[in-house]
Amino acid sequence: MTIDKKFIDQFVNVASKAAIASSYFVGKKDKMAADKAAVDSMRRELNKMDINAEVVIGEGELDEAPMLHIGEKIGTKNGPEFDIAVDPLEGTNFAANNLPGALSVIAIAEKDNLFKAPETYMEKISTKVKEKNVIDLDYSVKKNIFNLSEYLNKKPENLTACILERPRHNKIINELKDLNVKIKFISDGDVSGALLVTDEKYSVDIFLGTGGGPEGVLSAAALDAFDCGFQGRFLFQTDKDKQRAKEMGIDDLTKKYDLNEIIKGDSIFCATGITTGDLVSGIKIDKDKFISETLVTHKHSNLKKVVKLNQKLI
Repeated sequence: MTIDKKFIDQFVNVASKAAIASSYFVGKKDKMAADKAAVDSMRRELNKMDINAEVVIGEGELDEAPMLHIGEKIGTKNGPEFDIAVDPLEGTNFAANNLPGALSVIAIAEKDNLFKAPETYMEKISTKVKEKNVIDLDYSVKKNIFNLSEYLNKKPENLTACILERPRHNKIINELKDLNVKIKFISDGDVSGALLVTDEKYSVDIFLGTGGGPEGVLSAAALDAFDCGFQGRFLFQTDKDKQRAKEMGIDDLTKKYDLNEIIKGDSIFCATGITTGDLVSGIKIDKDKFISETLVTHKHSNLKKVVKLNQKLI
């Protein structure tokens, strides 16, 4: 089964409208308002679509997220069944403080083909390499770097690793420095961080570290279309996390997931820039129009491109 190409433009529109709604709050120091604007817009546009969809990655559980919560049914119910993962505002601090890299992100797969991930942390790694036994979460940083160095025929000092700048990553960062690997630090937004391995122009060879589990699933949807490698392992730190995982059907709490276990079959991924970052430009206003840029992938048709839209100011 494949997802009809007609949905590509529709989902680009959904992500773009959410990005535009959030753009009104860029630099206003109110990340809650910026997030709410994106959520409200995305939900409203999704509910206009002739789809019968379920949110499997969303704003959180029903008791903490009144809209686009995990399990919410979306669409007119007249159309194909989809699993949908959303992050209406990836990088809330970026938007609030007018920093680069805020995105509106959505991923779509056929029903039961997108991993239902709980709201918890995930250890993850992404590279352009798909071959087994080159890069692996179970390997040491040193082994992964040496393997990647050999595979790409690059010296370790000519490799670049992308990692979230967090105290929890100090050990990894020190190991990378000991190996003379160049480091690209990001302060937030690990969906875009994971996607920097997709194209040589970003000069990133490996993304690694611990970030959000839902963001890991969103990243995997795009990485699959780019034919890249990804592994993730959820980190369940509290009894509540572990219980919730079991309720969602996760029996092995220490399992390492390969990309094809996180997303299967056909998919569409859209990431629209709210503020300009590595992947896409942010929302711009030109006279009476909004200009948006969306990175969109459709696995079946091998579509991977940036779409620019002009929409009239409302």
